[in-house]
Amino acid sequence: MKRLHLALLLLPSSELLAGTLDQALNLPDVVISANRQVQARNDSSAANSVFTRDDIDRLQPSSVTDLLNRVPGVQVAQTGGRGSLPGIFIRGTKAAQSLVLVDGQRIANATSGDSGLQFLSVDQIERVEVLRGSRSVIYGSDAIGGVIQIFTRRNAQAGLHPRLHLGFGSNHTWERSLGLSGGDERTRFNFGASLDETQGINWTHESFASDGDHDAYRNQSLSLNLSHSLSDDVEVGFNLLDGRGKSEYDNPFGPVGQKPYTDYSVSSASGYVDATLNERWQTRVELGHSENRDTKRDNLSNSYSAFNTYRDSVNWQNDLTLDERNSLILGADWYEDRVRASTDFDQDSRWNRAVFIQHRFEADAFSTELGLRHDTNQQFGSQNTWSGTLTVPLNPDNDVLLSYSEGFRAPSFNDLYYPGSSNPDLKPEHSKSYELQWRSQLSDSTRLETSLYRTDLRDAIVAQPVDFYIPHNVASARINGFEAALKQELFGWQGNLGVSFIDPRDRDSGHTLARRARRTLSLDLDRQFDRLGLGASWQAVSTSYDDEENAHRLAGYGLLGLRGSWALNREVALSVKVDNLLDKAYARAMYSYQDPGFEVNQRYREEGRVWMLGVTWTPEI
Repeated sequence: MKRLHLALLLLPSSELLAGTLDQALNLPDVVISANRQVQARNDSSAANSVFTRDDIDRLQPSSVTDLLNRVPGVQVAQTGGRGSLPGIFIRGTKAAQSLVLVDGQRIANATSGDSGLQFLSVDQIERVEVLRGSRSVIYGSDAIGGVIQIFTRRNAQAGLHPRLHLGFGSNHTWERSLGLSGGDERTRFNFGASLDETQGINWTHESFASDGDHDAYRNQSLSLNLSHSLSDDVEVGFNLLDGRGKSEYDNPFGPVGQKPYTDYSVSSASGYVDATLNERWQTRVELGHSENRDTKRDNLSNSYSAFNTYRDSVNWQNDLTLDERNSLILGADWYEDRVRASTDFDQDSRWNRAVFIQHRFEADAFSTELGLRHDTNQQFGSQNTWSGTLTVPLNPDNDVLLSYSEGFRAPSFNDLYYPGSSNPDLKPEHSKSYELQWRSQLSDSTRLETSLYRTDLRDAIVAQPVDFYIPHNVASARINGFEAALKQELFGWQGNLGVSFIDPRDRDSGHTLARRARRTLSLDLDRQFDRLGLGASWQAVSTSYDDEENAHRLAGYGLLGLRGSWALNREVALSVKVDNLLDKAYARAMYSYQDPGFEVNQRYREEGRVWMLGVTWTPEI
């Protein structure tokens, strides 16, 4: 807590308002998600990556997954163009084994476990934080591989600040967004709306004539944030994010003559009260509601299916400063999931409640962090997880961290109750993780963070052809990995390099886990010349396998991108980017199907060379 107070003293209070969280969202050297509190990045026990709004504007990503591809230890296996389902693997764990939050609220679909990250508009995002490694003590189920938290656009400056953005690019892609933020010493607000559309590409190779069309995507998003300080010690607020639209796709295994699409909606709303009770005790109560709705239809038939999930939650956290060396986090969580679908499930709701405690001790020569959590799940009873970290500062510029953490994941409703392909006797998945970190400020312009880790999974849930795709707790896996993030400034150029080496294996078969490349590299170079900004990105991914049997190989690839921006004046800025400049043909996933007399083994298509032009207007009022 002492370091936290030091970090907050560095905030530029002369231009910012009183809201600590709103101010912190602009800072690259703090992290919020690790312990649900603002703390310096270097004080956090979690390996973490942070993208602020300035980073998003500079990198010009077309989606959240574009940002995640830059995080060491994170891989994204897209199944087509914009709007397609991404498999997100943090440190070799599968998508359902990592937790995704929007303003503190879980947004994953309770039936499939997918979070709908592909449906979140980057124009409505202020900040993205990625925690690598288990955080189950703080968050409970699903946080085995890590945590991704999205913070919606905020305002931290007084006055009114409108903004307007318009972009046009390849494949008849349009980006349109507008927003207005404002506030005074007590009240802050931000409202934003956006509309993204693209004609898209054909995601699959032609199996039927109806598969030969382009798969279009449309996204309508809005965000709203409002906060008000009732006094110097009490703040109340409300956050809302809603994204909905239509995403076309191909169904190469369905009947001849289909043009299917998905009507989707991903939304999150929360309200909170944040109070400083005294100089040693801060408390926060938050109520939330999230929805993930997915309705599949077809333009050429009456085909229809709906899978809608709803979640209500209550979180209460208390941050206590016991003395100069000891601090404590005490909290309680409750949430309930409900399913409303066109398919009947034997059970369509369940609740989970939990309490957790985490103690931090800071001595001159070392610091420790110990946490314990107890979850009670309506279906699976009690689950206990704990974690511990020892931090040793070798000198003012070098820290070594040794940590152990446990995690678990409750099976989804599809795993348990989907008619014909489920198993109600499933047990939760469990993990144990060991990690050694070295963090070094090598010079004033050089920062290096490295992690060496091992994760052991047991009771992992898999559905294999030999079991007629009925899920079972049969798999165990071990994942060894090394990752490094280097920030370097040289001759005015700012470089960000991320590398990762992993060995994710099924313990029983010895096979490499599906869609996990063993080696990845991401490099961003940027420089600002007065009003001109230039940047380049390079992403390299090694070979992988699309299936657990390692029968279908995916080739490695390298992607080069260029970007630039030009501030015409204080109010108008132009931007341009070219992704996949070398027009590389590559694939990150396959679709396979075998049936007597019919077999399909094809790679999902990815976009080739694409470009985007944009103009942003931020008039002064």
